[in-house]
Amino acid sequence: MRLIGLFVLAALFCGAGANTALGQAQGPVRITLDDAVKMALDHNHTLQAERSTILQAQAEETTANLRPNPTLSWDAQFLPLFQPTAAGSNYFDQNAQFDIGLSYLFEIGRKRQHRLQAALDVTAQTKSQVSDNERALMFLVASDFVSVQLAEATLSLAEQDLKSFQNTVDISEARLKAGGMSEGDYLKIKLQLLQFQTDYSQAQLAKVQALIALRQQIGFESVPADYDVAGELDYQPVQAKREDLEALALRSRPDLRAAQQGVTAAQSQYEVQRSIAKQDLTAGADYSHTSGTNSVSLFFSIPLPVFNRNQGEIARTRYAIGQAQETEKAAQEQVLTDVVNSYESVQTNDVIIKLYRSGYLDAAKESRDISEYAYKRGAASLLDFLDAERSFRAVQLAYLQSLASYQTALEQLREAVGSRNLP
Repeated sequence: MRLIGLFVLAALFCGAGANTALGQAQGPVRITLDDAVKMALDHNHTLQAERSTILQAQAEETTANLRPNPTLSWDAQFLPLFQPTAAGSNYFDQNAQFDIGLSYLFEIGRKRQHRLQAALDVTAQTKSQVSDNERALMFLVASDFVSVQLAEATLSLAEQDLKSFQNTVDISEARLKAGGMSEGDYLKIKLQLLQFQTDYSQAQLAKVQALIALRQQIGFESVPADYDVAGELDYQPVQAKREDLEALALRSRPDLRAAQQGVTAAQSQYEVQRSIAKQDLTAGADYSHTSGTNSVSLFFSIPLPVFNRNQGEIARTRYAIGQAQETEKAAQEQVLTDVVNSYESVQTNDVIIKLYRSGYLDAAKESRDISEYAYKRGAASLLDFLDAERSFRAVQLAYLQSLASYQTALEQLREAVGSRNLP
């Protein structure tokens, strides 16, 4: 039995160790850009609040489609409250009066149908407005995602530079001890190390802040606190023509669609106000018992449109149609402007990326390597080496920032077009 217990304990310890190793092997949760966009669409609380406006608009459809309630009325007259001795079955039958009636308002001019159509048009426009909020959210998520990638790339570059320069400091310290370097030159190199350490610390902070900003967009409950992003900054040339992008934007942009639906909604409101100008008919029937006689009365009433014919609201909604049409034209022009601006931004950043890739990156690295090699062998001055080091870091960092700018411009183009799948 004791031997079996030892085997059980050993198995438990091995299982725990395996689970720990598995957890370490898995590492933090890593998400792609597509994952981040999906999480934001599912969990972003601001977007969820906006989506509730669709449900509210659909509830307004129910309200608009309701019919008027019938009215039930009744009364009892000539009751002997101050002569209770006169009360009796004969008195109530011969002297008292009892009435009960039912009336209903008949809406004229298809008011209910026009109200329902107006509510449906508002719902359709609300859905497009929510889709436009989704479009804006996807750009914010993509922009924050690119910021995380830039922060990670900058951190990796800062770490490499720090390790490389730390090696230079170590070699310089050995040369100082061997008498091959003055203490002044050594101190200059050691002080330069502070800049590398500062850059590394700032890069760490930038990554943490970028991850927090992205987590806020995708929802804190979507990922754990120690999550990370997958993928690196990459160069993806755009081959689509501007004319094709403009045509796609005019078909896809939800804000333009909302503006177009706004014209339809304005026309529906105009029809509602025209129908209100038509007077409704109230019809009713009463049963009366008066002085032993039973009778039925029929009542009909309709307002005479002498003064109020709803002229003001009809005129207002007619002007509102013109306003909606102008808004639609402005939205169309804004769509084309956004596409042109974002397309030109992508093209400009594309030129910059190609300049770096044409040889400037290799030239900066080669210059730094040559200066470092010559300095370590005493064939170059300290100032030449430090200048080459600073130039290399500046070029590398500028290239990473250019990549991030290009990716951001590409996301702006997707937002301008209204689709993440560019032709």
